Amino acid sequence: MIGAKWSLATVAVIAALGLSTWTASAQEVTLKGASCFPIGSVVSVGFEKFVKRLNKEAKGIIQIKVVGGAPAIGSPFTMTRRMARGITDFVGCPDAYYGNVIPEAPAMRLSDFTPEQNRKNGAWDYFSKLLEAKNVKFINQVQDNGPFYLWLNKKITKPDLTGLHLRIAPPYTAFFKALGATVQRSNIAQVYTYMENKTVVGYGWPMLGWPLAWTKVTKYWVDHGFYRAGIQGLMNLDKWKALSAKQRDVFTKIALAHEVEGGIYENLAERKVWLKKKGLQAITFQGANREKYVNTAADAAWQEVIDRSPKHGAKLRKLFTRQ
Repeated sequence: MIGAKWSLATVAVIAALGLSTWTASAQEVTLKGASCFPIGSVVSVGFEKFVKRLNKEAKGIIQIKVVGGAPAIGSPFTMTRRMARGITDFVGCPDAYYGNVIPEAPAMRLSDFTPEQNRKNGAWDYFSKLLEAKNVKFINQVQDNGPFYLWLNKKITKPDLTGLHLRIAPPYTAFFKALGATVQRSNIAQVYTYMENKTVVGYGWPMLGWPLAWTKVTKYWVDHGFYRAGIQGLMNLDKWKALSAKQRDVFTKIALAHEVEGGIYENLAERKVWLKKKGLQAITFQGANREKYVNTAADAAWQEVIDRSPKHGAKLRKLFTRQ
C-alpha cells in the first residue's frame, strides 16, 4: 500500500483556485454535520479540520454545523444511513461503518492508489455511483490514518494466529480469521480493559491515531501494514442536488483542496521511533512468511467484497489494485 503523496502540479492547481476569495452570490446554506467518532478524538480530527476550513473559506455561501459524533449521538454504524434519510446532511465516516449501506464499502480501504490516482483511474467514479443509488454523495477523503497494524502482548514468529483471541472490527475480521485467530468485537473504549485483563491478546488499529495510553498494555506490533484507515466525507444526495451550482462548486473545491493537503496527519516513521522508546517491539516477517501475511490480508478482504457483491466486487478490485 502507498501513502497519500501528491504532485506539485496538483497542489498548484488547487492553490490557483483562489479558495480564500469567494464572493457570496446567494443566501448562505447551513448543513448539519456529524462524525462517526467522538468529537475531539484523534480519529475525528480530519473531519473537524475540514469543517473548520470550509466554514472559514466559504462564509456567506455554505457552512456546516456539527451536531455531534458517535457514540454520543448514536451508533457509528447508523450515521451514514441516518444521513441518507436526511436526519443529517454531511458525515465523516470510514467505510467500516457504512457497509450496511452498500456491500462494496470495504473497497475504499483496499486501494493501492492515492485519492488523486483513484479519481483519475475511474475507481472513485464507479464507487460513487453505487453510493448514489442509496442517496449518498461521495465528496472527498477527509482523513488518512495510514495502514492498519496488528498489535499484540504476545510475540509471534510467523503469520499464524491460531490460539490467539483478538479484538476485531469489520475492516480486518476476515484477515485475522483467515490466519486462524478467534475474534470478538468491542467498542474502542473497551480495548484497553480487554488487553489489561487478558480477555484478548491483541487487536487491529492504525498506527496513526493510535491512543497513547495503549502503550501500557501492548508489547509488539507486526510491522507489515495492511489496508488504509481512511475517513470519507459523505453527503445526502438530495441535499447536494438542492444546493445551487455556486454552493456545490465552492464545496467541491474546498473538499478537494483539503484532500490534497490533508494527507496523513502524523509521520509514520517518527511514530515507530516513539513506540520503540516506549518499549514496544516490531515483529517483521521475511520471505514466504511475509508474502503469506501480506497476500492473505489482500485476498481475504477482497474475497469478502466479491462474496457480498458478485456483480461489482471483481470490477472494483481491478480498479483499486495493481493486479
